[in-house]
Amino acid sequence: MLSFAFSPCPNDTFAFHALVHGLVDGPAVKPRLEDIEALNDLAERGAADLVKISVAAYGRVAERYALLRSGGAAGFGTGPVLVAREEREPGGLIAIPGERTTAALLLGLLGTFDTKPMRFHEIPDAVLSGDVDCGVLIHEGRFTFEDHGLVLVRDLGEVWESRHNLPVPLGAVAVRRDLGNETARELEAAVRASVVYAREHPEASRDYVAAHAQEMAPDVVRRHIELYVNEYTLDLDETAVTTLLGDVPLPVFAT
Repeated sequence: MLSFAFSPCPNDTFAFHALVHGLVDGPAVKPRLEDIEALNDLAERGAADLVKISVAAYGRVAERYALLRSGGAAGFGTGPVLVAREEREPGGLIAIPGERTTAALLLGLLGTFDTKPMRFHEIPDAVLSGDVDCGVLIHEGRFTFEDHGLVLVRDLGEVWESRHNLPVPLGAVAVRRDLGNETARELEAAVRASVVYAREHPEASRDYVAAHAQEMAPDVVRRHIELYVNEYTLDLDETAVTTLLGDVPLPVFAT
């Protein structure tokens, strides 16, 4: 059985529910759910056969992994946001959800800052308490930060989109190259089928999604899925990925 590591966020549990539960054809997988930076670390150590990673982290694992076209997270209006307690310019100590994340890379579009990595769900409280001056929020933080009493400093997705006119490539599913091309093709088809199944049978994954999103209100879960499971989850934009990665020299997508 192959190991498949992904996040407990609603977009992942929704998209991969059918594959994990054998509702679509494909290799059997054993799920492991982790925070995004922990997933990047797993990939860097080669500790999972299939793993959802930050696109920005791919250069660190390119010799060992190829990317699938399906199962990723990208889109317009989906990028991370930089927030603070009150209106201000970007600066001071900024909390980021991991040094290898796409969010951290996109912060670099604004300049060079002192940063403090932490788990993404801890960032709003760190900003509110004054432990950091600003924070980069991902996932549902994009549309719940105002509920926490935080204000928008910059929409990093808008900065990317204005410069490149491309969707923001946040995450992608990576497969170990040593599994071989045939297995990679089978996994590509299975992941894609799982996403299609999820979109065609949205109620099927309700309990699985809710079990891993216990602190999220149902409306937030729904908005999260609607925002991040989209056309790019079926076919990640190759131009966006290669633009973000810059000079990564090895082939990006599994064949």
